[in-house]
Amino acid sequence: MPILPIDAGRYGTAEMLRVFEEENYIQKMLDVEAALAWAQSEVGEIPKEAAEKIVEMASIKHVKVSRIKEIEKEIKHDIMALVKALAEVCGPSGAYVHLGITSYDVVDTARALQLKEALEIIEQRLNDLELILLKLADRYKKTIMMGRTHGQHALPITFGFKLAGWMREISRHIQRLRECKKRVLVGKITGAVGTQAGLGPNAMRIQELVMQKLGLRPAGITTQIISRDVHAELICLLAIIASTLDKFATEIRELQRTEIAEVFEPFEVGRQVGSSTMPHKRNPEICERICGLAKVVRGLVIPALENIPTWHERDLTQSSAERFIIPEACILVDYMLHLMIKVLSNLEVDEKRMMENMSLTQGRFLSEAVMIALTKKGMSRQEAHELLRRLTIISAREKIPFKDALLNNDIIRKLLRPEDIDEILNPRNYLGTAVEQVEIAISETLRERKERGLTE
Repeated sequence: MPILPIDAGRYGTAEMLRVFEEENYIQKMLDVEAALAWAQSEVGEIPKEAAEKIVEMASIKHVKVSRIKEIEKEIKHDIMALVKALAEVCGPSGAYVHLGITSYDVVDTARALQLKEALEIIEQRLNDLELILLKLADRYKKTIMMGRTHGQHALPITFGFKLAGWMREISRHIQRLRECKKRVLVGKITGAVGTQAGLGPNAMRIQELVMQKLGLRPAGITTQIISRDVHAELICLLAIIASTLDKFATEIRELQRTEIAEVFEPFEVGRQVGSSTMPHKRNPEICERICGLAKVVRGLVIPALENIPTWHERDLTQSSAERFIIPEACILVDYMLHLMIKVLSNLEVDEKRMMENMSLTQGRFLSEAVMIALTKKGMSRQEAHELLRRLTIISAREKIPFKDALLNNDIIRKLLRPEDIDEILNPRNYLGTAVEQVEIAISETLRERKERGLTE
């Protein structure tokens, strides 16, 4: 019976779960053993017919998971159990299985093969999310809304401006992931302590051939294991991506508050239940799930960093931790991306409510615009700031429009006409370069996508 929610099917996409299924991992290890035998036969270290037999039988169709577990139960070593199970089905050719290498040649290289599949899925999700944000940014680039700092009304922005910032954050993650893959998707065939002593005079060529066969790069100099800074970098990156998704989800949750009600995650009106007791509730539960899972992913960073220190050339302190953190990080981040794609693809935006909310401060949010106008009339910036600070307090305390507070002031009346004030207090006149910045960000993203070979 499953215990963890990933195993129970609550979290995770079918594509990513398949990558980290036990059968797939075992097949990847068998692939490494097959590639090794082939490479060794290519350089004349083992007979061709032996290599052909090993390649033929290195499949979970022949090497049963149940048999590996049966052997492991007896000998208490998972990789040696796999080696023995493979050797059994190979007959006399089994004598050449795992020749000259160590367990973590198989484990680290097989893990890289898994990560190759996993990161391809994650990169595709990031590409998809980037495109959705690009289209939304373009659609809402002129949709005016209140910008907020410290949770308070600040200055007007556009919703597209906010989304363009999110888009570029995803673009940077794509760049980081593609860079990280160069260091993460590496394998090793170097034997105990990494010297390749057991592989003979053709050791370097054997490693080169194995990696070519598997579509990986050699890790370069290693000990008995690939240095765990490589995996730590990946986990840290996945945690950063998770935190970005947490940021998006938190903002949507905030904007879905009853008091704000500008943006809503999708809700299946026909059947979805918001609360077990309150029929009226429409909770942002998808975004809340994303925020909750981000905490878990960030928690995986510490064991990833603590996996870097190793006693001498090898110990087992990394092994147990990374059996959890690598699959969990990939599965959860992929799932979070899947959820965010769902949310943003079906996002509900209330443009009318955005405009209504801007009136809550009766025009006071444009006090900076008035200050700038006064400085152009010759008033010092500091003097204008203090005057407007006092006038905004009067407007708020007496609950009168900011325009009236301005017109009731003798100094303001001398410098600004009523029609000037109307022009200044039009929020569309104080968007600065917001729309232009959105258009630049979209152009930059489209260029990068084209460089990555994407047609849209």
